[in-house]
Amino acid sequence: MSQTSKTKDGPDLEILLQNNRNWAEQVRQEDPEFFPRLATQQKPKYLWIGCSDSRVPANQITGLVPGEVFVHRNVANVIGSDDPNCQSVIEYAVNALEVEHIIVCGHYKCGGVQAAMQGTATGIVADWIASISDIWNAQQPNLAALPAAERLAALCELNVQHQLKSLAQSPAVNEAWSQGRALSLHGWIYSIEDGLLKDLGLSLHDQAGVSALG
Repeated sequence: MSQTSKTKDGPDLEILLQNNRNWAEQVRQEDPEFFPRLATQQKPKYLWIGCSDSRVPANQITGLVPGEVFVHRNVANVIGSDDPNCQSVIEYAVNALEVEHIIVCGHYKCGGVQAAMQGTATGIVADWIASISDIWNAQQPNLAALPAAERLAALCELNVQHQLKSLAQSPAVNEAWSQGRALSLHGWIYSIEDGLLKDLGLSLHDQAGVSALG
């Protein structure tokens, strides 16, 4: 017996294309030079490293327009020293675009962090979030002392701290700091439930501050 596959709710592809045409026309009406100006240069002040979660769109939640933030996203906002994708984004943002701020932004109720905590991930995903599983294992005594409802949120925050420390070890970041260039790193987290960003107070402005992250 064949099983009828279920499709997800949401607009068809043609509607997405029409939405794009409507958006582009609206932008042109409001600012006729927007796209010509955008096509000539890309000089964002910020690099955003966040989670791939579809509910956390960097431009929209920060109120920035295209061209104002360079974005890299992956499952659970992991920054791996051996990840050429992430490291190439960091290098390009720092050296070519000369961004002044790099924001590592996690979010509460992150599925990747939850999978690391519960040990439910398999395959490539399990390998990808292994560093978060390590955080959970190392911090489990402290996290276990929290009410069950607060443990995931605490681990999401700890993951931002860990990834920020990993970012600070990136070659491009260290080179910029050694040259005395203005580059700051920041740890933020986003709440899907109310749409608000929270600064975790983990900003770094040079290598000397990294040790304070623990």
